[in-house]
Amino acid sequence: MLKTYRILSLLLTYPNEEIYNFLPQVNSSLREENLLNAESVTGIDAFVDFFTQKPLAFWQEFYVQLFDYSKSASLYLFEHVHGDSKDRGQAMVDLIDLYKENGLQINQPELPDYLPVFLEFLALQTQSKAEDYLSEVIDIIGFIHRKLEEKDNPYKYLLSAAIQLSKRKPTEARIEKMVSEMPEISIDEAYEEMPVTFGSENPCVNCKS
Repeated sequence: MLKTYRILSLLLTYPNEEIYNFLPQVNSSLREENLLNAESVTGIDAFVDFFTQKPLAFWQEFYVQLFDYSKSASLYLFEHVHGDSKDRGQAMVDLIDLYKENGLQINQPELPDYLPVFLEFLALQTQSKAEDYLSEVIDIIGFIHRKLEEKDNPYKYLLSAAIQLSKRKPTEARIEKMVSEMPEISIDEAYEEMPVTFGSENPCVNCKS
């Protein structure tokens, strides 16, 4: 197992006591595998320091406010390219098939395009395959990273680390397109939106090679 991907998956999951207690071990675990450069590790150290100094309840509320109430920061990858269209359903089916073919059986209620689930899948691959699969969604991750950077949110360091692991870096033109199609809105406002229709230039092609 690639521990670095597993750690990023854990840190991007809704925090519980087990994850909270793991924070002091994050640095040594990342350095042991040595997949991240010094800048990425320093950023994750800042993330860990921020939440270590707060109670778990603070971290949980912080997580909900960030990811459940901000559509643009959603960790559901296909939401950023397919919205609520039928294309998202087919992309989900393809992704579940990909997981099964490569040894991951989803035993939790999360959707397959939830970023922590995707990172858990990558943790089961060889480093080369993980980098390839990650590169297929890197524009979406780059978009989420952009939104977190704008908020100067500590979660930006986790997305930055994921970008560093990818063979391909985000394409600025595709990120700009996503930014123009998904303005910052609250979850309440999202219910009033018309469905978004995306063209053929989606930055993720069903996450299947």
